[in-house]
Formats: sequence, C-alpha cells, structure tokens
Amino acid sequence: MSRLTLRLPETLHQKLVHLAESEGVSLNQYIVYALTRQITSAYTVLTVPEAEVSQQKQNFNTLLRELGQASSTEVADTLRDRVIVQPESELTPEIVARLQQRIQNATKA
Repeated sequence: MSRLTLRLPETLHQKLVHLAESEGVSLNQYIVYALTRQITSAYTVLTVPEAEVSQQKQNFNTLLRELGQASSTEVADTLRDRVIVQPESELTPEIVARLQQRIQNATKA
C-alpha cells in the first residue's frame, strides 16, 4: 500500500470528514472510495441506442458493397505486411472476460 501526503483546503477537508462520518467509514476509506469511483467512471461502458447500431450496420454494409472484393493475392499481401502487436500486459483474460460480460449485460438492459 502506498502513502500520499496531500494538502487540502480546510473547507474541503471538513466536508470530506463529514461525508466519511455520514457513511460510517474512516476519512482514508472515504477518500480511497471517492478516488476509485472517479477513476472507474472513465471506464464505464455505455449502451449505444438501437437506431445508431442499425445506422452503423447500414453504413458498414454500404461501404463493403462500394469496396468490392479483394483478390486472394491482395488479401495475402495485406496479411503479410500487417504489423502484429502484443496486447497490453494489463489486459488479462480475466479483464477481457469481465468487459465482455459488462457489454453483454448492458445490451440486455
């Protein structure tokens, strides 16, 4: 566990103390909770409206029709020239599974 010394305006400190007391937790626990909530909100999966999904599918299908088909030589050349990258080390199979589950749950709602 890491330590962090933080200077806060007195009014903010008192407000945090009050909020922590009202939740029945320590000030440290409350601050960790608040920071965790703020960070995870950046990773929230949002459901795309069905109309937008339909429009994206239509646009994709139109694009495919306009592009036509690639020859087997063009496909082979493209695959040969592609850059293969390794997934980020933080992106574990467990994280991928949780994200897939969250997406699946969001689409059911």
